[in-house]
Amino acid sequence: MRLVENAVIGPVIAVQSFVCSVGNVPLAAVLWSGGIGFAGVVAFSFADLIVLPIILIYRKYYGTDFTLRIVALMLITIIAAALIVDGLFSVAGLIPGSRPTRSDIFGSIEVDYKLAANVLGLIVFAVFFALSGRRGAEDPVCGVRMRPGDGPLAEYAGRVFNFCSQSCRQRFAQDPARYSAPGRASREARVAAPSH
Repeated sequence: MRLVENAVIGPVIAVQSFVCSVGNVPLAAVLWSGGIGFAGVVAFSFADLIVLPIILIYRKYYGTDFTLRIVALMLITIIAAALIVDGLFSVAGLIPGSRPTRSDIFGSIEVDYKLAANVLGLIVFAVFFALSGRRGAEDPVCGVRMRPGDGPLAEYAGRVFNFCSQSCRQRFAQDPARYSAPGRASREARVAAPSH
């Protein structure tokens, strides 16, 4: 029973403590150190697919009913996969017998090749982020930026507008004059995000 409980609590912790994929491994190590079972750690690692920002994306593109079905199916699959992995690792004797200490997890920062690689990675990320922010089309309804031509299109007053989803395109079609004024989408998106 405790095995199943741990496999269920792993995704619950993941949803509440959304740290993205990069932070999953250190937080999984903290959970393992704190006493959660191996199935719970595996389920926690798999639960990246049902964290709140991604659920909101599912809702935007697929609607609420379908999103609830997706999340329920993924949760059941995550729990089942965690139990299967736990069982296979137990049979193979691959589950570690000792748990790491706090000092193992939260080691000191050292000036070495890993620090240099992290700094280089941060610089590359910042450059690409800056370059991607200056180009692309903006959805006039919600303000999302995308590559021109990606997603649905609509023409109004001699201009072509890009949309991130069909629901944004439909909102635009209901009142194109409201959304076609230059810069209006960004202002409205900051005030209140549209419900899809």
